[in-house]
Amino acid sequence: MNFVFFSPHFPANGADFCDRLKKAGATVLGIADMEDYDAVFRAMGHFIHKWGRIDRFESLNEHWLELEANIRTDFNIYGTKLDFVKNLKRKSRMRAFFRKSGVETIPQRKCSDRAGAMTFIRRVGYPVVVKPDSGSGASNTFKISNARELDQFFRDKPEDVTFVMEQFIEGLVVTFDGLVNRDGEVVLAASHRYDQSIMDAVNKDRHMSYTCFPEITPAVEEAGRKILKAFDVRERFFHIELFETKDKRVIALEVNMRPPGAWMTDAINYTFDIDVYAAWADMVVKDAAGGPYKGKYFTAYASRKRHIDYLHSHADVLAAHGDKIVHHQAIEEVFSRAMGNYAYQMRSKDQKALRQAVDYIHAETA
Repeated sequence: MNFVFFSPHFPANGADFCDRLKKAGATVLGIADMEDYDAVFRAMGHFIHKWGRIDRFESLNEHWLELEANIRTDFNIYGTKLDFVKNLKRKSRMRAFFRKSGVETIPQRKCSDRAGAMTFIRRVGYPVVVKPDSGSGASNTFKISNARELDQFFRDKPEDVTFVMEQFIEGLVVTFDGLVNRDGEVVLAASHRYDQSIMDAVNKDRHMSYTCFPEITPAVEEAGRKILKAFDVRERFFHIELFETKDKRVIALEVNMRPPGAWMTDAINYTFDIDVYAAWADMVVKDAAGGPYKGKYFTAYASRKRHIDYLHSHADVLAAHGDKIVHHQAIEEVFSRAMGNYAYQMRSKDQKALRQAVDYIHAETA
């Protein structure tokens, strides 16, 4: 297999995916991130001239979703083509597939002017959430609670960005993540639950935390599998975001055909005691099923922000919870608004002990 990996150097775990592809037997070729499509097209021509037919073209980064699909379409490479990517790029188009899946969805409409917004608000009431129709990571996502905030949004919103408005749902994001093979079968599944609203973490510049669980809530798994079937996902890493409400309703939020971010691929590794990068590479190169994968630990992620005064120093954290910490480091600045400036990853079979460690890391001075 000749595999072209686009932007193998960023994010950092791209190198892990490339390494496992090579170990699985693929010839791995790389193109650095570039916005010039003609240059990428010419690079592909060079690779084909030197190595022959290209079997796969991937970046595993949502930013390049459209470029990937363009290349696959132009060179007739296996995988998601341009016509389908438009359904993944825009939240408004995802809804048709959510409805097809039968999973509950959030009431939504495109939000181009105040009159249309008010029509929607009269139907669902305040608060509402506005977010870019195309985008990820909770950037430019806002909760609007009254007419004054609505007016402010329309004064400040970028003219070149299309927004959607959704009913505000009280709940936390829970994910359904994993691998689906070229026959559409789920070969690995995992689930994470955030402890805070990511929108609040970004807009209020706060720290955040999540947990990867050794077992998936049945309602979350059922919803995730229905969504995968509706989208007819094949040979992909998937990251599905759902809302879990206080009364345990599971509501579809977003679908991303990429690995989850915020160190979640490593959280899966620590939770299941596996190498998910190798599992993905073996699935792609060898059509191998792998597994069965059984969760063994709870894995938690806890971040810190530079501007917050924490009660316990870094040395205190290592001394108090070093037995559970499996990794810690600074976060790349481009991800820091959501992920924090520094983060700790911990695992334990004792969920309560992990909760105490997260609280210790996040404790602030009075």
